[in-house]
Order: sequence, then structure tokens, then C-alpha cells
Amino acid sequence: MKYYLTLFSLVFFISSSAFSQEKVVKYKVSSGETINQIAQKFKVTPYDIYKLNPDARTGLSANTVLLIPTAAGEVKKEVAETKTAVSSGKDIIHEVQPKETFYSIEHKYGISDEALKAANPFLEKTGVQIGQKLVIPAKGSAPKSTAKPAKEKGAEKYVYHDVQPKETKFGIAKQYNITVDELEKRNPDIVANLPVGYRLTIKGTAPKADSAAAETIKPAESKKPAETSKKAVTYMDYQVKPKETLYSLSRTFHLSQDELTALNPSLSEGVKEGMVLKVPTGYLAPVAIVAAQVPAETSTTKPVESTGGGIRIIDKVKSTENENVEIVELTKKRGVNERKKVVLLLPFNLAKVQSDTSGTANRIKNDKFLNMTLDFYSGAMMAIDSAKTLKLPIDVAIYDSQETKTTSNVSGLINKLQDADAVIGPFYQSNAEATANSLRLYNVPVISPLSKDTANPIDNLYQTIPANDVIRNSVFDYMRAKNGNIVAVVDKKKESVINYIKQNQKGVAFASLTETGGLDVANLKSLLIPNRLNYVVMETGNTAMVKATIKALLDSQKTCQVQLVILEPNSTLDTDEISFENLVKLKLMYPSVTRESDEQSVLVYEKQYRLKNKANPTTYATRGFDVTFDTMMRLVQGKTFQETADLMTTQQVDNKFQYYRKEDGGHANKGVYILYYDSDLTLKVAN
Repeated sequence: MKYYLTLFSLVFFISSSAFSQEKVVKYKVSSGETINQIAQKFKVTPYDIYKLNPDARTGLSANTVLLIPTAAGEVKKEVAETKTAVSSGKDIIHEVQPKETFYSIEHKYGISDEALKAANPFLEKTGVQIGQKLVIPAKGSAPKSTAKPAKEKGAEKYVYHDVQPKETKFGIAKQYNITVDELEKRNPDIVANLPVGYRLTIKGTAPKADSAAAETIKPAESKKPAETSKKAVTYMDYQVKPKETLYSLSRTFHLSQDELTALNPSLSEGVKEGMVLKVPTGYLAPVAIVAAQVPAETSTTKPVESTGGGIRIIDKVKSTENENVEIVELTKKRGVNERKKVVLLLPFNLAKVQSDTSGTANRIKNDKFLNMTLDFYSGAMMAIDSAKTLKLPIDVAIYDSQETKTTSNVSGLINKLQDADAVIGPFYQSNAEATANSLRLYNVPVISPLSKDTANPIDNLYQTIPANDVIRNSVFDYMRAKNGNIVAVVDKKKESVINYIKQNQKGVAFASLTETGGLDVANLKSLLIPNRLNYVVMETGNTAMVKATIKALLDSQKTCQVQLVILEPNSTLDTDEISFENLVKLKLMYPSVTRESDEQSVLVYEKQYRLKNKANPTTYATRGFDVTFDTMMRLVQGKTFQETADLMTTQQVDNKFQYYRKEDGGHANKGVYILYYDSDLTLKVAN
């Protein structure tokens, strides 16, 4: 706070001194005119106008008289609007275009963050907005005196922070005693999300890649794997695909956005579909997986033998007892030595890959389904390695299911699956059901690893991803278990949610809506009960309704205990218009099939995955590990997989497995986490 008061005082003093030397003219606002348009006419910034006309911040109306500063007491001529930068003496006037950020503008003109904000002081409050006219100082010109207090004239010490798992923007901002707005303005690429490993600028403007000079602050308890010795880097051309962004590209090639832009200066103008980029060849390592069918370096298992129809890995491990399990709660039951067989049916579609005339590397770049498969496979191999470390009596076979939504080669593999103790896959629901039907007579459990579809009733089929209604039910079950008063705020467009609540969740009160479809705030407040926990389920994508609901609940906290709940991800809550701090105050709660955890076992998995794959695990990779490892651990409990499914709830890295028998047949998973934001800005599990 002291810093802001000092800065404000300095800016006010300098601004007042400057104003005393310039003259003003009166200007009458025309109907529909905006501050930006008026500022452009007189070649001043909106900040200059707001400084003389504070009331203008609340809006303009026709015939309002504004005081406009002029450099020499003469009204400047109106300039024609243009989409491109316009030269103005030494400086340049730039109109902000859609999707432009501090970063892209500064790189386009080769200026620093401080120089841009010094020339346009209003940016500190408003940020970059479409249509703004920005003054771009000429290169080499001295920054204006409003940029920094005099004591900062020397080389500024710069500080960076590498984002650690489970960290939030608000936690980081609090750590460095800055606001989230400041953090996002210095790092515009994190407005949408906060990727693990991303290097944040906390202070200064030195290149992020210059780690030798940068002072990087990390939480004391976090340690990165030791870096391997540097190797010569080779490069290749990469063509940008539709909908790819600078962020997604940096994640793909494991480079910071600054590093990627340094290799490809054209990125400073924005990412465009079809542009060809220079990228490190080594980061397309998955090519080796397909080319060699299964790489020896990916696993510690024995060499792979090709079996015509697909891939086969057999790893016969000597059976010994081991109760020291790091990653899972289950341990191998004492005395269980009977060997078990697990089969994975994964859709590598090797025949298509090898026959692709564009080449294997191109296939991997453009085939999202193959990339998902390879991620799942990498996680499954981690599970197989873990089973070997634990000396579990498990044999593993992996076959290429060669599947599409409507076809697969599983029928030709059935004779190899009949003696399996569990089969994981195929991926598509129809193929998983066909496999389960074929193996029903042999009582072989088939675990569907990725499908979210509602399964047909097949006794030996196990759905690992909870269905949507199961996820919703878990939230209402939790709220009722807490004896909560449940109120729903649902807009008219969410008919499916309204019908679900009315049909399945009796006793939930709906807040009334106005004739225009807005929230009746008075009615919502009347439904809240003092001396009882009130859960308000909000389902709307309308920003105005979201804001009205949040404000009403914050007001009601003076007399009632209130918690905000959503049933599914809501992108409106991720926009700048919604204050995350308010969501934290209301302890925003929602259901999820995965969790975020800093448990030692989870950190061990993530560390080992990074060491082996030189990348952070994706959601599909972790699911591959969780499903495969959970299946293997269930088979060494001295019971069949079916028996463990009826008796045991397990928890792996991200996923919980709480199987139950469906009334019409088969098994489904109801392992759902109820997550909420706690007052310390961390995400916690409520159930």
C-alpha cells in the first residue's frame, strides 16, 4: 500500500507540474462519441482527459463539456482513424487490435514495458483494450519522468518466479505483495490460465531466458530434477495448425514463449495458421514411439516382440513380497504369488501410421487421437515400471486395437485375451462393449479407460469415468450430508440443468428471475436461511447474472453462512470481469473427476515422469498411469478384480476408483472429488 501511495503521489506531482505549463480548451461531446475517439482528435491520451474530467470515467452523454489539454494552446487537427500505426514526430500512435497484448505490442516496436507505460500512464489502471490509441516512444528516447521514481534510474534488479504445481495466481501475488492485476499485466499470457513451469516476471524486464543473471525465487520446499548435461540442439520446420496459440506451442515444444519468439521473430506479430516455425527437433520424441513400435528407453521392461496384430510386451517378474508402497494405498497381499495377466488394447493404428505418405513425424503432429494414445501409453508404461519396482507377479501384454469409432481388430485378438485377468481398453465405448460381450463367457473384466458415454448393461464391463449425472449427484449428496439449505440460480437457457434438478433433487428452491431473464436479487436473499449453511448452485454463462449473484451472496454473508456452488466448468468465471478474490470469499465449490494434490506419492510420480519423458504429465498420461496401476494393484489382493470392485475404493495420482454395481448390470465409477477454494487461496478436497 505504501508503494502505491508513493507512486500515486509522484505521478500526481509530475502531472500537476506538466498541467501548469499547458492550456486547455472546452469541447462539447457529440452523440455516441467515446473518450478514445476524442483523445484521438486532439492527439492526447484518454488518461489526460480523465485527469481533467474525472466524472467522464462513468460514461459520456451528448452535449457534455470536457476540458481538453493542448500542448501549445491550439486545438490539434482531427486525424483520420486508421488500423495501422501513425507517425507523430518521434513518437508513433498505435491503435490496439484484437488479441494484442502488452507483450506483442512491446515486441513489435522493440520497447520495454516501462517505456510503454511511461508514455501511456493510463495502462496501469486500464490494461490493454481494443481500440485504444497508444503513444509508442521512439527507440532510444529517454523514458518520461512518470515511469519511475528517480531512485530507480539505475539498472533495475529483476526477479522471476517459476510456477510450481498447485500454485495459483493469487497465492503468487500474495507472496510478492503485489496484486493479481499487476501480475497479469506483467505476464499477459497467464490471463487465461497458469501453466506449471511458466516463468513469471515479478520485477524488471531482462530476458527470461537469461537465467544466469536473473534472480529466480521459488518456494523453498520445491526442487527441480537435476538438469542433464547440455547437448547440441538440432532444429526442424513446424507448420502451425488451426487454433494453436503461442501458449500451446510453448507447451508443445517445452520452451518459454520468449524463447520461442526469439527463434521465430515473426511470432511477435501473432500466431497465424500455416506459418512455418523453427523448433527444436528433440521435442518431437514421440516419433520414436511409433517408428520403433515400442521404444526400449520408455520402459524398464524386457525387449518387445512383434506379434503381427500389434505390440506385445511380456515382463515376467519374480514374485516376492513387498509392503513398502509409495504411490498407492493398496499393497500386495502377503503370500499372493499367483501370476496375473493384464492386457492393454491401445489404438496405435500402426498400419495407418506406417502407410502415411506424409511421414511418421507429420502424422504425429496432426493426429490428436494418436497423441492422446501416446500420452496414455506413456503413463501406462510408468505404471508397468512401478509394478516391476514393487516386484508384483504381473505379466503385461499390449496390443494395437487398430480402432476407429465403428471398427477395431479386437475380434481377431479374442483368443489372446481369454486367459487375461483384466483387459484395459479399447478407448471407444462401442469397441469396449463389443470386447466385453466377447469375453463375458470367460468372466474377463474389461475396463473402459476413457469413455464418458453411458454404458450398456454388461456384467463384466467397468466404466472408469463417472457419468455426468453421477458427478452432479455427488455434489447434492454432499450438500445434504451437511444439512445444507440448497438454492439454485439457473438461467432460462440451462433447461437441461433445470429439468435435472426438478426430476432428481427434490426440495431445491429456485431463485426467481425477472421478466427480462435477470436475477431477482431480493427473492434470492429471501431464500437464504440464517443460522444454517446455504449452498447456492449457480448455473449461468451470463456475466450480468453471475455478477448479480456474487454480489448478493457477498452482501448476505453479513447475516448468513453462504457457499457458492457450480455443477460444471464455467468459463465466465475465468474472465477478468469476475474477481477471483470474491469467489474465494464464497469458497467456490464444484465436482471433479480429478484432484490437485501435493501428497508425497503424487510428487514422486510427477518427478519420475519428468525424468523419464522430459515433460510434465498430461491429463491422459496420468489417467493411463492411474487406470493401469489401479488395475494391477487390485489383482494382487488375493481376490478377483470383480471382488475388489465391490469392496474397495482406491485413490491414485489424480483419480478415485469407487466402483458400484448398476441396477441394470455392469459397473460404473462414482469416485468424484468435491473441490473448493479455501481462504488461503488453495484448492482443497471437501469430501
